[in-house]
Amino acid sequence: MRQRNKYRYCIGSATIRFIAACACLLAIAAAPAFVSRACASSVSEADASELEPGEFLWDPSRAPDGPMTVIVNLRNQRAYVYRDGVRIGISTISSGKRGHETPTGTFAVLEKQRFHRSNKYDDAPMPYMQRLTWGGLALHGGHVRAHPASHGCVRLPPDFAAALFRESTLGMKVIITDQEPGDEDTLLSSGENARTESPCCEGDRSP
Repeated sequence: MRQRNKYRYCIGSATIRFIAACACLLAIAAAPAFVSRACASSVSEADASELEPGEFLWDPSRAPDGPMTVIVNLRNQRAYVYRDGVRIGISTISSGKRGHETPTGTFAVLEKQRFHRSNKYDDAPMPYMQRLTWGGLALHGGHVRAHPASHGCVRLPPDFAAALFRESTLGMKVIITDQEPGDEDTLLSSGENARTESPCCEGDRSP
């Protein structure tokens, strides 16, 4: 894999890089796979277009505190995570396929469930579910393809969905857009208010 090649190069170049590479490898042994992606490349300098389906970058240490925002771009099938205005993650996604298109707009995380099953689609598993509407829109882990493939939800790589779930995201703003990639910073500073829905039971409640 491309990631492993980077580590071999670091080990052979200089002693200080050897030490840094060892630190990354120790982190891989002690933590889920998403940590290795953070070691391999800087989130701020990463080119999102180079990520393969199911790949992501995650480095929450770049901004340990502050409000979080997720921007989902349907055109390039990417999600960008910001905390306190600093990008801490980029992930590939699969949004809704034809006939089940993911709606655009600004939402807020209403509910979180570590493991959820859909009442609408044959008990389909939806791990690390973060609900955006009571009518069936959510972020959750699943198989990410190179194209829209879900029934409307934003499907994330499982390890990335788990990492995002562990953060304090209840009430977090989630902006879903079909604009050209590269306008994420503009959307982040737009100040658009999130949609609000009642926290009580409405409709299906199951994405």
